[in-house]
Amino acid sequence: MKFKIDENLPVEFAEMLRDSGNDAVTVDDEALSGSPDSQLLEHCCHEERVLITLDLDFGNLTSYPLSSHAGILVFRPKSQDKPTLISLLRRVVPELPKLSNGKQLWIVEPSRIRIREES
Repeated sequence: MKFKIDENLPVEFAEMLRDSGNDAVTVDDEALSGSPDSQLLEHCCHEERVLITLDLDFGNLTSYPLSSHAGILVFRPKSQDKPTLISLLRRVVPELPKLSNGKQLWIVEPSRIRIREES
């Protein structure tokens, strides 16, 4: 799968995803840091990449309907320190094959992963 890691997450996310056999780039890799959300998602759509972010705005289905992107994972940790975030990603990586059909919104919380998908 192809992923784009938002600038608000550790760069180690890209390394961890690549180590698990995925294609992952960071927003910084592509000189998109500071880009408006709409521009960032447009790049993700064009590249058919799933966006991974801490930005709760991307969880708004009215603004970002499921049909408008390849997938979004919004992390909602109790703490945004690097060890906590990396721990959450470790938990998510084995679940990523469920994203294979795309068009999903995942809300990744410490105790669960909520998945919304097109019906």
